[in-house]
Amino acid sequence: MVAIHANEDGLRRDERLERLKLFGLSSPATLLILVILVIPVGWLFYVSFVGADGSFSLENYERMVSRKSYSRIFITTFQVSFLTTGLCILIGYPLAYFLSQLPPRLASLCMITVLLPFWTSLLVRTYAWLVLLQKQGLINSWAMSLGLWDEPIKMVHNMTGTLIGMVHIMLPFLILPTYGAMRAISQDYMKAASNLGARPRTAFWTVFFPLSTPGLFAGALMVFILCLGFFVTPAVLGGGKVIMVSMKIVSNIELFVNWGAASALGVVLLVLTMIILWVASRFLKLDQIAGGGH
Repeated sequence: MVAIHANEDGLRRDERLERLKLFGLSSPATLLILVILVIPVGWLFYVSFVGADGSFSLENYERMVSRKSYSRIFITTFQVSFLTTGLCILIGYPLAYFLSQLPPRLASLCMITVLLPFWTSLLVRTYAWLVLLQKQGLINSWAMSLGLWDEPIKMVHNMTGTLIGMVHIMLPFLILPTYGAMRAISQDYMKAASNLGARPRTAFWTVFFPLSTPGLFAGALMVFILCLGFFVTPAVLGGGKVIMVSMKIVSNIELFVNWGAASALGVVLLVLTMIILWVASRFLKLDQIAGGGH
């Protein structure tokens, strides 16, 4: 009995020592997260409750409730995010499927065109679309020379130009996880469905598509969350007519030097983002999405 108790004490001591070692190894990363994430977010929450006179106040949040302009900004933000995500799905899923059906070497070469936007500055890409889409731009010039339309079409400084630029920038974020999920699907599943009498279209919708949805949901969620905080593209291509939350935050700081109002907007956007992630975790099974499990 004495030997058994001594053995158990030794195991507990080893377990405590192992936990201390793990804590020591993880403490630099924990400290880094505390410095770059927890402290700034905590400061953001604190400043959002500071009024104009420096005392605790809810005036920054009351302003968002009382003024209709704030509700319109949030509606525009979610509208742009939903439309961008939907367009990325419509364009990205067929493209990812096409790439997944190519031989691996050829698919890798074609994937370079998908990754190419990552190698170019976001600001450069946005201004490139401004040059292409403006009334005297290349697209209007070519279209009128080909007789497609007679007068220049306004494709910039509106919702159309904003969506075009954001879809171009966000498309790789949807294609990459969708393509990864499709590549992980064994072709034996499709052969088995064909052997059981399923036509190619039926086999795709009943076998291939359900197995690829984890990657599709992961990409769509990533695109939507990133769109909520987008600034450069709507600011340049929207021309002040498509105002999103991030643009209002910048104007509150640069024009009005109102850190409290800007912080309150950031807090509300953060809370809404966390709610979206929580809903997604409840209904979309984020653990499977993140791991690409089937």
